[in-house]
Amino acid sequence: MSEQVLTNTQTSGNMRWYVIHAYSGMEKSVQKGLTERIARSGMAEKFGKILVPSEEVVEIKSGHKAVSERRFFPGYVLIEMEMTDETWHLVKNTPKVTGFVGGVRNKPSPISPAEVQKIMDQMQAGVDKPKPKTLFEVGEMVRVKEGPFTDFNGNVEEVNYEKSRLRVSVTIFGRGTPVELEFGQVEKM
Repeated sequence: MSEQVLTNTQTSGNMRWYVIHAYSGMEKSVQKGLTERIARSGMAEKFGKILVPSEEVVEIKSGHKAVSERRFFPGYVLIEMEMTDETWHLVKNTPKVTGFVGGVRNKPSPISPAEVQKIMDQMQAGVDKPKPKTLFEVGEMVRVKEGPFTDFNGNVEEVNYEKSRLRVSVTIFGRGTPVELEFGQVEKM
Protein backbone atom coordinates (compact mmCIF):
# COMPACT_ATOMS: atom_id res chain seq x y z
CA MET A 1 0.00 0.00 0.00
CA SER A 2 1.54 3.28 -1.03
CA GLU A 3 0.49 6.26 1.01
CA GLN A 4 2.13 9.59 1.78
CA VAL A 5 0.91 11.57 4.74
CA LEU A 6 1.93 15.17 5.07
CA THR A 7 2.39 16.36 8.61
CA ASN A 8 -0.29 18.97 9.22
CA THR A 9 -0.36 20.86 12.46
CA GLN A 10 -3.95 21.81 11.77
CA THR A 11 -6.32 20.16 9.35
CA SER A 12 -8.82 22.22 7.45
CA GLY A 13 -12.41 21.00 7.33
CA ASN A 14 -12.64 21.77 3.60
CA MET A 15 -10.47 18.87 2.44
CA ARG A 16 -11.96 16.49 -0.09
CA TRP A 17 -10.52 13.60 -2.14
CA TYR A 18 -9.68 14.16 -5.81
CA VAL A 19 -8.36 11.88 -8.53
CA ILE A 20 -5.32 12.99 -10.50
CA HIS A 21 -4.45 11.55 -13.90
CA ALA A 22 -0.72 10.86 -14.25
CA TYR A 23 1.49 9.21 -16.84
CA SER A 24 1.01 5.46 -16.54
CA GLY A 25 3.82 3.86 -14.55
CA MET A 26 4.77 7.22 -13.02
CA GLU A 27 2.31 7.21 -10.10
CA LYS A 28 5.05 6.86 -7.44
CA SER A 29 7.07 9.62 -9.08
CA VAL A 30 4.01 11.90 -9.07
CA GLN A 31 3.35 11.05 -5.42
CA LYS A 32 6.95 11.94 -4.50
CA GLY A 33 6.91 15.09 -6.65
CA LEU A 34 3.67 16.31 -5.08
CA THR A 35 4.99 15.67 -1.57
CA GLU A 36 8.15 17.68 -2.29
CA ARG A 37 6.30 20.55 -4.03
CA ILE A 38 3.74 20.80 -1.20
CA ALA A 39 6.52 20.93 1.41
CA ARG A 40 8.37 23.67 -0.53
CA SER A 41 5.21 25.71 -1.18
CA GLY A 42 4.31 26.19 2.48
CA MET A 43 0.75 24.98 1.78
CA ALA A 44 0.98 21.70 3.74
CA GLU A 45 -2.09 22.64 5.79
CA LYS A 46 -4.20 22.50 2.60
CA PHE A 47 -3.17 18.91 1.78
CA GLY A 48 -3.75 15.55 3.46
CA LYS A 49 -2.91 12.06 2.20
CA ILE A 50 -1.63 11.18 -1.26
CA LEU A 51 -2.43 7.60 -2.31
CA VAL A 52 -1.34 5.33 -5.13
CA PRO A 53 -4.01 2.61 -4.80
CA SER A 54 -2.22 -0.74 -5.00
CA GLU A 55 -2.14 -4.21 -3.51
CA GLU A 56 0.55 -6.79 -2.85
CA VAL A 57 0.58 -9.83 -5.12
CA VAL A 58 2.53 -13.07 -4.71
CA GLU A 59 4.23 -14.79 -7.61
CA ILE A 60 6.26 -18.00 -7.52
CA LYS A 61 9.52 -17.55 -9.47
CA SER A 62 11.98 -20.47 -9.61
CA GLY A 63 10.37 -22.02 -6.55
CA HIS A 64 10.65 -18.82 -4.48
CA LYS A 65 7.79 -16.53 -3.47
CA ALA A 66 8.20 -13.01 -4.81
CA VAL A 67 5.94 -10.26 -3.50
CA SER A 68 5.32 -7.36 -5.83
CA GLU A 69 2.87 -4.51 -6.10
CA ARG A 70 -0.05 -4.24 -8.53
CA ARG A 71 -1.83 -0.93 -9.00
CA PHE A 72 -5.64 -0.92 -8.94
CA PHE A 73 -5.87 2.11 -11.18
CA PRO A 74 -2.75 2.51 -13.34
CA GLY A 75 -2.24 6.15 -14.24
CA TYR A 76 -4.22 7.55 -11.30
CA VAL A 77 -3.29 9.04 -7.92
CA LEU A 78 -5.71 10.05 -5.14
CA ILE A 79 -5.07 13.22 -3.19
CA GLU A 80 -6.82 14.72 -0.18
CA MET A 81 -6.76 18.50 -0.47
CA GLU A 82 -8.55 21.77 -0.07
CA MET A 83 -9.34 22.97 -3.59
CA THR A 84 -8.19 26.56 -4.18
CA ASP A 85 -6.64 28.22 -7.23
CA GLU A 86 -3.19 27.89 -5.63
CA THR A 87 -3.54 24.21 -4.72
CA TRP A 88 -5.06 23.43 -8.14
CA HIS A 89 -2.08 25.07 -9.90
CA LEU A 90 0.44 23.32 -7.62
CA VAL A 91 -1.00 19.89 -8.46
CA LYS A 92 -1.70 20.61 -12.15
CA ASN A 93 1.85 21.91 -12.74
CA THR A 94 3.56 18.93 -11.09
CA PRO A 95 5.69 16.99 -13.61
CA LYS A 96 4.00 13.87 -15.07
CA VAL A 97 0.51 15.06 -14.00
CA THR A 98 -1.91 15.47 -16.91
CA GLY A 99 -4.78 16.86 -14.85
CA PHE A 100 -7.68 16.09 -12.57
CA VAL A 101 -10.41 13.55 -13.32
CA GLY A 102 -14.05 14.68 -13.31
CA GLY A 103 -15.75 18.05 -13.22
CA VAL A 104 -14.92 20.88 -15.60
CA ARG A 105 -11.49 22.09 -16.64
CA ASN A 106 -10.75 24.47 -13.74
CA LYS A 107 -13.17 22.94 -11.22
CA PRO A 108 -12.58 19.20 -10.64
CA SER A 109 -15.24 17.32 -8.73
CA PRO A 110 -14.25 15.34 -5.62
CA ILE A 111 -15.00 11.66 -5.15
CA SER A 112 -17.29 10.53 -2.35
CA PRO A 113 -15.95 9.45 1.06
CA ALA A 114 -17.61 6.06 0.46
CA GLU A 115 -15.53 5.54 -2.72
CA VAL A 116 -12.34 6.49 -0.86
CA GLN A 117 -13.20 4.09 1.98
CA LYS A 118 -13.83 1.27 -0.50
CA ILE A 119 -10.40 1.85 -2.11
CA MET A 120 -8.67 1.99 1.28
CA ASP A 121 -10.40 -1.23 2.39
CA GLN A 122 -9.29 -2.90 -0.85
CA MET A 123 -5.70 -1.71 -0.26
CA GLN A 124 -5.74 -2.99 3.35
CA ALA A 125 -7.07 -6.38 2.21
CA GLY A 126 -4.10 -6.64 -0.18
CA VAL A 127 -1.66 -5.98 2.69
CA ASP A 128 -3.37 -8.43 5.06
CA LYS A 129 -3.52 -11.23 2.50
CA PRO A 130 -1.54 -10.78 -0.74
CA LYS A 131 -3.27 -12.18 -3.82
CA PRO A 132 -1.63 -14.40 -6.43
CA LYS A 133 -0.39 -12.46 -9.44
CA THR A 134 -2.12 -14.79 -11.90
CA LEU A 135 -5.78 -15.66 -11.39
CA PHE A 136 -7.05 -19.01 -12.67
CA GLU A 137 -10.61 -20.09 -13.48
CA VAL A 138 -12.19 -23.53 -13.46
CA GLY A 139 -12.44 -24.85 -17.04
CA GLU A 140 -9.45 -22.83 -18.25
CA MET A 141 -6.70 -24.57 -20.25
CA VAL A 142 -3.16 -24.37 -18.83
CA ARG A 143 0.24 -25.77 -19.79
CA VAL A 144 2.43 -27.43 -17.16
CA LYS A 145 5.86 -25.77 -17.27
CA GLU A 146 7.74 -27.69 -14.56
CA GLY A 147 7.62 -30.99 -12.71
CA PRO A 148 6.98 -34.53 -13.99
CA PHE A 149 4.17 -33.36 -16.31
CA THR A 150 6.18 -30.62 -18.06
CA ASP A 151 4.74 -29.61 -21.47
CA PHE A 152 1.42 -31.39 -20.84
CA ASN A 153 -1.74 -29.36 -21.30
CA GLY A 154 -4.60 -29.63 -18.84
CA ASN A 155 -7.96 -28.33 -17.81
CA VAL A 156 -8.30 -26.52 -14.45
CA GLU A 157 -10.75 -28.44 -12.26
CA GLU A 158 -10.25 -26.67 -8.94
CA VAL A 159 -8.43 -23.55 -7.68
CA ASN A 160 -7.25 -23.14 -4.07
CA TYR A 161 -6.03 -19.57 -3.51
CA GLU A 162 -5.37 -20.25 0.20
CA LYS A 163 -2.63 -22.78 -0.69
CA SER A 164 -1.76 -21.36 -4.15
CA ARG A 165 -2.52 -24.74 -5.74
CA LEU A 166 -4.57 -26.06 -8.66
CA ARG A 167 -6.08 -29.39 -9.53
CA VAL A 168 -5.56 -29.88 -13.25
CA SER A 169 -6.89 -32.72 -15.37
CA VAL A 170 -3.94 -33.75 -17.56
CA THR A 171 -4.50 -36.21 -20.42
CA ILE A 172 -2.10 -39.15 -20.05
CA PHE A 173 -2.42 -42.15 -22.38
CA GLY A 174 -5.81 -40.87 -23.54
CA ARG A 175 -7.25 -40.52 -20.02
CA GLY A 176 -7.84 -37.45 -17.90
CA THR A 177 -5.76 -37.69 -14.73
CA PRO A 178 -6.17 -35.14 -11.91
CA VAL A 179 -2.85 -33.63 -10.80
CA GLU A 180 -2.18 -31.22 -7.90
CA LEU A 181 0.12 -28.38 -8.98
CA GLU A 182 1.36 -25.09 -7.56
CA PHE A 183 0.48 -21.85 -9.38
CA GLY A 184 4.13 -21.44 -10.39
CA GLN A 185 4.17 -24.82 -12.16
CA VAL A 186 1.60 -23.83 -14.79
CA GLU A 187 1.01 -21.03 -17.25
CA LYS A 188 -2.09 -19.84 -19.04
CA MET A 189 -2.42 -20.79 -22.68
